[in-house]
Amino acid sequence: MIGKDIRIERIMNRNTGRSVIVPMDHGFSMGQIDGLLDMTKVISDVSEGGANAIVLHKGLVKRGHRKHGRDIGLIIHLSGSTSLNPDPNDKVQVCTVEEAITLGADAVSIHINLGSPNESKMLEIGAKVTKDCAHWGIPLLTMVYPRGKGIDSFSAQNVGHAVRVAEELGSDMIKTNYPNDPEAFRKIVKACSVPVFIAGGEKVGDLDSLKIIRDSVKVGGAGVCVGRNSFQRADTTAFVKALCSVVHDEVDPEKALGKKK
Repeated sequence: MIGKDIRIERIMNRNTGRSVIVPMDHGFSMGQIDGLLDMTKVISDVSEGGANAIVLHKGLVKRGHRKHGRDIGLIIHLSGSTSLNPDPNDKVQVCTVEEAITLGADAVSIHINLGSPNESKMLEIGAKVTKDCAHWGIPLLTMVYPRGKGIDSFSAQNVGHAVRVAEELGSDMIKTNYPNDPEAFRKIVKACSVPVFIAGGEKVGDLDSLKIIRDSVKVGGAGVCVGRNSFQRADTTAFVKALCSVVHDEVDPEKALGKKK
């Protein structure tokens, strides 16, 4: 496990045991969206804000990772689908663990949608990637969601099921939906042996975002994987700084944003 342990320290804050991760894989699925047009700038912005790691697809590593400024962990995403697909939830493998290693990845990530018509294929991909990660000593972040026709993506039971599947596959870190209930999330986290992050989701207000993240961390969450809620802000660096202060220093959200109660 020593290889994984060393690399996880590039993703997780060793003092808090938490992390602020900024996924930037949205361009693959959504195209040239606001916030991800100048990749060199946005990577610099989130890095200067104090984020622990970013998530990129393999082809974008050359566009800005570690070119200047402070260091930041690199997670290369291995899964892909597009919004043009009749089933956007159908994730396939578009990069290998070995490719990610050659690009300097500190970890890799995959995406699994439970309840999707192609769930079984995604689970098979997950099993193969887990085996490869164990062989190469690369940490695996599994982004797993209850997501399919008639499925409540935020119910505590479904989120807990998703977390358990990712853990039993052998994931080292897990990203999933927040069930909007701190006590329900506490139970989910307590029952899992690896760090559980909440997804940032679509863009909402600064204060609302930070309050949700605060609540998740207070009950044992490992932090947040927040994409659009960070890189689509008017001042990405300032928001990521506030986010890091909430996650790592447990600063009150209003104070983190410089607002008076």
